[in-house]
Amino acid sequence: MKKSNIFGSGDKRKVNPDWFTNKTWMKILSEKIKSKEQDIYHVHFEKGSRTKLHIHNGNQVLIATKGKGSLEIFRRYGSSKTNFKIKRTEKIILNEGDIVYIPTKTYHTHGSIDKKKTFSHIAINILPRKNEIYKTVWYESDFKSKVSKIV
Repeated sequence: MKKSNIFGSGDKRKVNPDWFTNKTWMKILSEKIKSKEQDIYHVHFEKGSRTKLHIHNGNQVLIATKGKGSLEIFRRYGSSKTNFKIKRTEKIILNEGDIVYIPTKTYHTHGSIDKKKTFSHIAINILPRKNEIYKTVWYESDFKSKVSKIV
């Protein structure tokens, strides 16, 4: 049994800037508690930052911990792997304490909606099968109607 605290200092990990629209950083919580069935992160989005459009090969749960953010869900149109159309089908506002479930292979983006304040959430990435790696595919898009490439 391992205990940790999400607000502890240190262990900040920079994220790949190609996956976000602005400054973002995170703490890997699953390593601290030796979790093997899911990857758990505390993700901090600076003023207006959000993820780029992406999908996961496993389910994901987000728990908002600070500020105001959003989760946007998209439908994909077209058969090309790297260049296709999208349409936003849902926008969910996330306030502190809100929890959302994102099913496998759902095209989505999430992050801060306030250009003056930060937003953070805990992301729980549920592994698709035991001992299988959780994978995310990131896309370059205009967040409105088209995807131009895999990042």
